[in-house]
Amino acid sequence: MRVWLRVAALSFGGPAGQIAGMHRIIVDEKKWIGESRFLHALSYCMLLPGPEAQQLATYIGWLMHRWPGAIAAGGLFVVPGIICIMALSYVYAAFGDVAT
Repeated sequence: MRVWLRVAALSFGGPAGQIAGMHRIIVDEKKWIGESRFLHALSYCMLLPGPEAQQLATYIGWLMHRWPGAIAAGGLFVVPGIICIMALSYVYAAFGDVAT
């Protein structure tokens, strides 16, 4: 589970950066799936409408552990972004009315 949080936390730069980070961690470092399987999954996700990186994380989670893996990977992939947005929202709500 830490891997999916790591992928999401380190992958800035849009879907290209996220997919490259996922490839480096999942294929090169962890060797959970092979290059051809990753590219097949990426091709599959590119056909679907919506965010490719999110779909790829969910699909790879499903490949590895079926539905529990898909839910964990897909959910944990968005947690760092949710935390950042919540923190920035709090800062704005707390200090947004400060006169300059």
